Amino acid sequence: MEREWLETDYYKILGVPKSATQKEIKKAYRKLAQEQHPDSNPGDAGAEDRFKDLSAAYAVLSDPEKRKQYDDAREMFRTGGFAQGGGGFGQDQGFGGRGQSFRVEDLNDIFSGFGDSFGGRTTTTRAQRTGEPGADVYADLNLAFNEAIEGTTATLGVDGDFSCRRCNGSGAEPGTRVTTCPICGGSGVQAVSQGVFAMTRPCDHCRGTGRQVEQSCSTCGGRGTERRNRQIKVRIPAGIKDRATVKIPGKGSPGRLGGPPGDLIVRVHVGKHPVFGRRGDNLTITVPVTFGEAVRGAEITVPTIGGSVKLKVPPGTDSGKTFRIKGKGVPKKKGGRGDLLATIQVHVPNDLSEEGKALLDDLSEFDPANVRAHLGV
Repeated sequence: MEREWLETDYYKILGVPKSATQKEIKKAYRKLAQEQHPDSNPGDAGAEDRFKDLSAAYAVLSDPEKRKQYDDAREMFRTGGFAQGGGGFGQDQGFGGRGQSFRVEDLNDIFSGFGDSFGGRTTTTRAQRTGEPGADVYADLNLAFNEAIEGTTATLGVDGDFSCRRCNGSGAEPGTRVTTCPICGGSGVQAVSQGVFAMTRPCDHCRGTGRQVEQSCSTCGGRGTERRNRQIKVRIPAGIKDRATVKIPGKGSPGRLGGPPGDLIVRVHVGKHPVFGRRGDNLTITVPVTFGEAVRGAEITVPTIGGSVKLKVPPGTDSGKTFRIKGKGVPKKKGGRGDLLATIQVHVPNDLSEEGKALLDDLSEFDPANVRAHLGV
């Protein structure tokens, strides 16, 4: 293994600390993959190399076993276990330092688990191409309040890099030949000897594709992808919240060299409702009642998302009193629904006639002596 591979800091490439969780690593990769993808940086000659480094870093750090092997190998390298001055080594002898001894065969065992993760290279002579995962595609979807509560299926126009329709992703002009690369024999890699180690690297002739295109596609220029708008149906689960995301696996940009496609990440934006609000799995509503209904009590009709229900308002109900109407809220992930919280608001008329004011004066003799006595005033 070349020394530079051991010195490559995959954590630095992804911009995460060594203590990063798998969730943090995945989040960092998705963000950087979108920014560094070659198709997002036309004219930038270094974009493809940066994206390859990014993919290689994610391939190792996203796999707990490979990540442990990588960390262990770098630690041995850092402490001198791989340096000639740390004990020296030859092809048939052990090497190491600090009380440790490693054989060349042990090194091959350690690094064979990485496959082509080291920037598209491997420590064995077996030539393999490493597929690069496609970039995730992001889109925004606006939903009406009721659609978010009950769930819906929406057709979304998504702009992104998708498989070229002219060449079906092959990168070759229709009617022209695609042949096996004469240099690597279709493997996409070339064998290289480095001291006691046998290694491989991406084929310079075919750039790791293993193929030779007679004439590049006139639409995509040989990339196999084209920037276009694609209509995709998205199933939105009931009860989704504002600013939540929905992941549609495999609907992102296609991968390279046989790699898996990326995902479609839909960011949901829920509109306001003129009557209802939301508090977790519960819906809220403010229900006006007349002064007479509040004093005498009444049975009133209250709207819900799925229809109307009757609510009994007890005599003497004050403004701000909240009633819980069971099962009329937001659908829950594990089944059932939240509740509807109906808050009473006593309506006070502001355009009372003289006759009405006189009647209120007559009623005032029934008022308590001091309704603010508990305030100490």
